[in-house]
Parts: sequence; structure tokens; C-alpha cells
Amino acid sequence: MRLANPILAASGTFGYGIEFAPLVDLNRLGGFVVKGLSAQPMNGAPAPRLCETAGGMLNAVGLQNIGARAFVAEKLPALRSCRAAVIANVFGHSVEEYAEVIRILEDAEGLAAYELNISCPNVKRGGTQYGTEPGMTSEVVAAARQAARKRPLWVKLSPLVTDIVPIARAAEAAGADALTVANTYPAMSVDFRTRKSRLGNATGGLSGPAIKPLTLRLVHQVCRAVKVPVIGLGGIETAEDALEYILVGASAVQVGTASFVDPRATERLVRDLGNLCQTSNISNISDLRGAFQQDSG
Repeated sequence: MRLANPILAASGTFGYGIEFAPLVDLNRLGGFVVKGLSAQPMNGAPAPRLCETAGGMLNAVGLQNIGARAFVAEKLPALRSCRAAVIANVFGHSVEEYAEVIRILEDAEGLAAYELNISCPNVKRGGTQYGTEPGMTSEVVAAARQAARKRPLWVKLSPLVTDIVPIARAAEAAGADALTVANTYPAMSVDFRTRKSRLGNATGGLSGPAIKPLTLRLVHQVCRAVKVPVIGLGGIETAEDALEYILVGASAVQVGTASFVDPRATERLVRDLGNLCQTSNISNISDLRGAFQQDSG
């Protein structure tokens, strides 16, 4: 799978893509990942769902979506003329549900790949449990791989593990074509005046610049441990941020929270990345990928 450039919009931050079409030239992006799709529609978490924090934000959306069948019928037709890669984020409460969503999407035209979400921290069941134990990771990825016969399969990993390497290797061995590293970090924000959470849920997922150093380390570890491409995301707001992820080995990056601050952030980053490479005498961005040098001293 080839992308026009390494900038993608992250799942859960870009709607189904078409909502951003009046603001962003979708054709300029490398791609975008639509919000998580389940076999049946989901109502998601109670409001409020977003909360600004120092250096980022918390979200507890709870994977609200219209369901895979409605997506194919109502959203995907408008995306088929888009030159950017359209990636479907896939979620289930069981191994069977993950596979069912992919089977629903398999016969639809206009998708470039699937991203298996085994790392969402904001749902009561499913998701995270498959991303924290190698055996369960292998089981759900293998089932998804068997269902996904037409398109590449990406697997979105959780940062909530003592060691991400065994999880990454299990996903690769079970058939993942690429790994997305990583999801948000569970966190909370409370108001001492109301004695309540600032979210409808007690906790949410922390994203934004605050998590970039944490996730950069995870991307570095995973890139050294696997042979499949790695897509990095976490706190990317500038072209410099994107190049730092590429330096430690990422093949592409996803932009999430920045789109809440500036809906045109993804398109701006494509432009800024080209300019930065030119001024930094980087003629081929692949020359930078994985070129990080650790001082042995």
C-alpha cells in the first residue's frame, strides 16, 4: 500500500471524512481513518465527551457510530472519488464481531485498508482486553486476517502494557500488515466544586502534546522489534513532530487532537512537511526513516 504522503487523520478525530470536506482538501492528505465502526450502531458515552487539559485533552466518546452497514450505504459512496486512502477503523466486543465488521466491509468499494482497534480505553467491554495480552492479540488478529482477504490489515496497539514488544510481535505473526502505535492513555479530570468528573464518564483518554514523548518511545521500540510498517500517532501538531516519529522508524503518522484545535491541521501539516524537508535538505523522506542514532556513550 502506497500513500501520497505520510500524513493521515486519526480515527475518532475526523468523523467519516466527508464532514471535513468543506474545510480540508481531502485529496491532499495521505489518507484518513474513519471513526470506529461496529457491527451494530452504538450510542457511545454520555456527555460531556471532551475536556481540555494542560498539554492536551481528554475524550470519552465511547465509539459512537452508525454501524458498518449504514457506513457502507450512507457515507462510503461520497468518499469513493477521494484520492486519499480511506481506512476503516474496526471495533468489536468479541472476536466474532471484529470479523463480522470486516466481512460487511469486504464487498464495499472505496476502502484502502482496515485498522483493527484493539486499544480503545473508553468502552466497558471489548477493545483493550485484546491489546494487552499476546495470546488474545493473536486470536483477534488471526480472525480479522482470515476475514480481510482483499485489503491490508493494520492493528492499532494499546499503550497500556508493561512491554509493548510482545504484543506487536504477536500481531505481526498473526497477519498484521502494519501496526498503529498507539491509542490514548486513560486519565481523569475532576471539578472539586461539583465533586464530579468533567466528563460524562469518570475517566477518558488523554491525547495531545502531553503524550508525545511517551508514544515516541513506544514507536521506537516497536519499529526495532517488527518488520512490518509502523504508523505513529500521539501529540503531532507540527511538521517537526512528524519527522521525529519518522526518524525513530515510523512509515507514516496520524494526526488527531490537532484537528480539534485547527480543523485544517492535517492539510497544513502536509504543506509544512514539504517545506521543512526542502529547507532541511531532505530530498527523500525515506532517507530519514529509522535514522535515529543512539549515542553509545
